[in-house]
Amino acid sequence: MELLDVKAIDTMCRAGYAGIVSAEEWKDVWANYESRACVKGTFGGVLKKMGISEEDGWKVVAGQYKTSVEEMIKEMDAAGVEKAFVDQQYIWSRRENKMATGFELKRLVDLVEKGKGRIVGGAGYNPWRIEESLRDIETAVKDHGFKYVWFHPNSFGLKASDAKCYPLYAKCIELGIPVSFQSGQSAEPLPSEVGRPMYADEVAMDFPNLVMVLTHTGYPYIEEWISMIWRHPNVYGNIGAYYPSSLHAPTVDFMNGPIGRTKVFWATNGFGFTRCKDEFVKLNLKDENKKRILRDNAVAVFKL
Repeated sequence: MELLDVKAIDTMCRAGYAGIVSAEEWKDVWANYESRACVKGTFGGVLKKMGISEEDGWKVVAGQYKTSVEEMIKEMDAAGVEKAFVDQQYIWSRRENKMATGFELKRLVDLVEKGKGRIVGGAGYNPWRIEESLRDIETAVKDHGFKYVWFHPNSFGLKASDAKCYPLYAKCIELGIPVSFQSGQSAEPLPSEVGRPMYADEVAMDFPNLVMVLTHTGYPYIEEWISMIWRHPNVYGNIGAYYPSSLHAPTVDFMNGPIGRTKVFWATNGFGFTRCKDEFVKLNLKDENKKRILRDNAVAVFKL
């Protein structure tokens, strides 16, 4: 398979990739404790390679994002990406007890409109503001055509099975949309144990009709991620946040099997359409399975 053979769907990009965040905003976001620690730890090698000081650590991510929606779409065209999902990206700062990142609904609506059909909107969920979140989710879906919710339980210190998450699940069933949430570890110093994919197990039993997407590959709990997707008819996964060339063998083997090929989505997490797609098409997968994961599964599950 070649890069342009399939018009891919990126099921987890980032709003910042479309150039809507100013340098001052980036500096503010990366000034919180978790982001600073992430720069020193997770991205320490990248800092050194790029010759960037810790004080300018925000440039590790921001410097690789686009400057406008138009520039983002230009890369999408060049890489053969038809649509990119972006969400409100509500992430809580555990140390500073405030929202670390988060885009207001209107800002996401404006971005989706500028995308002219190329950008798919996803709402956010703040378990400390449940009523307000549910109202925003309903508005996003009913009035603006958003297709899903993305939630970051790790930063709030919650398991997927926590009672504070259940109103979200009920609302998603009511609206007929999937809920996507991070599973596995975070790049930032946030609780990893609460992100274990296995916590989706009880949710899937309590809400058998809820479509769940376990994002970020579930690493380092890869076997649990595979187990949840394999066991439950409405549990899916995406491989965003890790370059395809770095995926572990069990993940690749699962995607080449009869279940994984129908229940895993391609995603970039804003790591670049071109590199992420190029590395994916070079994986040792059957072309039919690559097509399913790059496009067909997302079209079916997210009702595109």
